[in-house]
Amino acid sequence: MQSVVNWLNGIVWSSALVYLILGVGLFYSITTRFFQIRHLKEMVKLTFKGDSSEAGVSSFQALSMSVGSRVGIGNIAGVATAIAYGGPGAIFWMWVMAFFSAGTSFVETTLAQVYKSKQDGQYRGGSPYYIGKGLKLEWYAVLFAVVTMVSMAVLVPSIQVNTIALSMESAFGINPLVTGFILVIMLGAVIFGSVKRIANTAQIVVPFMAIGYILVCAFVLITNLSQLPGVIVLIFSSAFSADATFGGLIGSAISWGVQRGAFSNAAGFGSETFESGAAEVSHPAKQGLVQAFSVYVDTLILCSATAFMILVTGMYNVESPSGSSIVNNVGEVEPGSIYSQMAVESVLPGFGAPFVALAIFFFAFTSLITYSYKAETSLAFINRNRKVKVTWPLNVLKVALLVVVLYSSTNSAGLAWSFGDLGFGIMTWLNLIAILFLTKPALKVLKDYETQKKAGKDPVFKPSNVGIKGADFWEEEYKETPSHLSKERKSVPM
Repeated sequence: MQSVVNWLNGIVWSSALVYLILGVGLFYSITTRFFQIRHLKEMVKLTFKGDSSEAGVSSFQALSMSVGSRVGIGNIAGVATAIAYGGPGAIFWMWVMAFFSAGTSFVETTLAQVYKSKQDGQYRGGSPYYIGKGLKLEWYAVLFAVVTMVSMAVLVPSIQVNTIALSMESAFGINPLVTGFILVIMLGAVIFGSVKRIANTAQIVVPFMAIGYILVCAFVLITNLSQLPGVIVLIFSSAFSADATFGGLIGSAISWGVQRGAFSNAAGFGSETFESGAAEVSHPAKQGLVQAFSVYVDTLILCSATAFMILVTGMYNVESPSGSSIVNNVGEVEPGSIYSQMAVESVLPGFGAPFVALAIFFFAFTSLITYSYKAETSLAFINRNRKVKVTWPLNVLKVALLVVVLYSSTNSAGLAWSFGDLGFGIMTWLNLIAILFLTKPALKVLKDYETQKKAGKDPVFKPSNVGIKGADFWEEEYKETPSHLSKERKSVPM
């Protein structure tokens, strides 16, 4: 099984996909005139504005759901593996990835809002919706929905569950199977509720876990403050092969930095578009700006905190593509969350392993919650035209996820990561091709938003004003419920 999955990943995650991800991000940064710099203040402002409704969630709830999905093992184990196989220079390419990926994230999440629908009293949106309505390719939209269901319910969760199980066993001696049963019970209690329950759970857990993790990272950095300037120099020199030790790793640094950066913030995967379609906003660009900001939160803040913590304490190894050891600071240790645990342990003995294990638990658990939502929305897209509502497929999907959770708790780490990479890689190919063909409407939406802001208005989206077709929600349903507009205009910071 491992060899087959690795072979498939070699095809899916070839250098072509790595450079496509970077190229698309650069393309959207240029075509939007680097909005991620021009509108940074607006991104922060919009993040904490907006109310939820019976049909949708607030921008902050959507952000929390998205960050809950993005912030997971990629921020801890993913950063460690990038350093282990790409050297410290991989962190620089993660930063580059984050900057350009903000453009990709803006486009895909804005499109999710433009082409969203209202089904069974709830807002639904995401890649299948903008593929179906924007490109009018029903078969392609259904294909993406099916791939998303398989990825989110079967392939990708294995990474989160396996890392939780291993970290809990290392820190507390808990049998992985016991951890698996606990996760099944907790996850089942959440996902057999509504999208509102998912949003409310993420809204509470995500800020709490992120702030706690950053504070511990900050304490480790302050304790090793004298090492920080040297680490920053090392990251930049290693990224361009100027460092003697890591001079031969530039290819690996780019590849691992982009791949693990992409896994961390998920921009371009299409996986972060589903939450955006559920947000209650008066203009699609608002949610696009909010989601672009979440890329910064994920990579520039959380991933950087982990990277600096590992590097300043020296708790890492680096291996060449041939398998030879370039740096061996921590002995025969498999790259992953153990680097972070050892980094915290070096400053706070007896605290590092338990703390990182709990952080991983909360990071990964919120990711599992949002995976269920993405799979559920994909199924809702496939069944959107059914006259008779059938609930059993959704229940089967949720049960399948719980079975995978239990199975993955005892799976090997290598196979778990391979499954996850495969699921996300296939989604990325399908999604990037789709959004490139939908570039024009996305840019029209941004221009409309900026024009209204320049005129001193609170932007309200009307598809007919910008020549966009297929945005049926905004054309019909939204104007039938003007209370949404008034709520948005009167919203206050949460």
